[in-house]
Amino acid sequence: MEEHLVDWSRAQFALTALYHWLFVPLTLGLSFIIAIMETIYVKTGNTVWKEISKFWMTLFAINFAIGLATGIIMEFEFGTNWSNYAWIVGDIFGAPLAIEGIMAFFMESTFFAIMFFGWDKVSKKMHLLSTWLVAIGSNLSALWILVANGWMQNPVGMVFNPDTARFEMNRFFDVLFNPNAYSKFLHTVGSGYVMGALFVVGISAWYLLKNKEGVKAKKSMVVGATFGLITSIFLIFTGDEAAHQVALNQPSKLAAMEGLYDGHRRAGIVAIGQLNPDKKIGDTQEEFLWSLEIPQALSILGFHDANAFVPGINELVYGDTDEHHIESASDKIAKGKIAIESLKAYKKAKKEADPLAAEKSLAQFRAYEKYFGYGYLENPEDIIPPVALTFYSFHIMVGLGTWFFALFFFLLYFAMVGKIEKQRMLLRLAVLSIPLGYLAGELGWVVAEVGRQPWAIFEMLPVGMATSQISTTAVQTTFWLFAVIFTGLLIAEIRIMLKQIQIGMGEH
Repeated sequence: MEEHLVDWSRAQFALTALYHWLFVPLTLGLSFIIAIMETIYVKTGNTVWKEISKFWMTLFAINFAIGLATGIIMEFEFGTNWSNYAWIVGDIFGAPLAIEGIMAFFMESTFFAIMFFGWDKVSKKMHLLSTWLVAIGSNLSALWILVANGWMQNPVGMVFNPDTARFEMNRFFDVLFNPNAYSKFLHTVGSGYVMGALFVVGISAWYLLKNKEGVKAKKSMVVGATFGLITSIFLIFTGDEAAHQVALNQPSKLAAMEGLYDGHRRAGIVAIGQLNPDKKIGDTQEEFLWSLEIPQALSILGFHDANAFVPGINELVYGDTDEHHIESASDKIAKGKIAIESLKAYKKAKKEADPLAAEKSLAQFRAYEKYFGYGYLENPEDIIPPVALTFYSFHIMVGLGTWFFALFFFLLYFAMVGKIEKQRMLLRLAVLSIPLGYLAGELGWVVAEVGRQPWAIFEMLPVGMATSQISTTAVQTTFWLFAVIFTGLLIAEIRIMLKQIQIGMGEH
């Protein structure tokens, strides 16, 4: 496969995914916040809460409408840029996406119309139900998409059909209840909830700084900060489970996340540090120029055991069969090439109507099947994702998550004691934290997807074998076209939202 084609295909998909995630998290979080606000209105009958709900609903609708474009394009890219991937695993990967469209997207879109246009046209309870169903539908969409993505990280519930060269699902519930899928879903939607809360408290803080919408802004602040504080705690626990699943199923990602080259027991987490840019796999240089480590924390985080051994990059590349039974990457590559040749021999024997040779070749293929994907790699060091990008993305994400928890705590405290207007610096920090929330979400996806490299399907299908047979020029052209369109949509969304925010909470 042409190297430039693979790189440009990856770049285009990354561009689409990163832009898409600028819209999705706000949909996940803000929808529930709106539902909570409208519930307060229905319970109390206080029309101030109705105005508050309608204001945030307007901002939600702007984001929802523009966010559709990138999601649809991203799904089409599986057929245009990643047709080999779609052919090989489409029977499995396509099922959750189809269910998402039928079960979640249709429900979300249908009740969105009632939620947005149904004020004073349906009863209060019916409108409230529609608002909650939009929130639930948004999160169900995320569930099925993340089931598909979780399967890419930890493929289960399938068999390889040597006659068609495709993976076929044989246990749907294994795919649905894949531990990697549900931990990824909970952590991802948790980040969306925090993003929605940051959006609400940040805009509310701006109103308070401008001495506008005082009562409505403070009410919004209390709901947003409460929701944000609760979901920040939820995010911490789901992050722990997500890291545990990474340790069990993707040791190369964990090693890159922590910049761990030499594995050991009672491994600590580097809370903050600077990687040595000259460090290479297999050399004796120090991993970090400087670092602050929390002792034993990585063993506890990864394996829930302070004495657990955490393999490093060197063990994963060169192996450690004597003590820890870790195969070297070169051995896996060699076995993978045997699997590829066995499959070719099986195909040839079937074509020549030689059942004995076909049976022998198939038996050999099954013996080495789990190494099949490695056979398309050449360099053992290729099994390690980019360390610096994965490491810094992970640590900045975690640091920002810690800051968000503290921000919500202090905002809620001062709002409850009636002193929030006097905390000018805290309010400014709340406004500035809106883009930081988006940054944290994007970095989370960088860790998840860059940390999976070089695999499209972890340890089964390298990215280089998943692309379509199309010209590099075509991919380059559409890359820049999408970049311009997505940037235009983002600018349009920001301008429309800013205009609505400046109008205030009384007009929609």
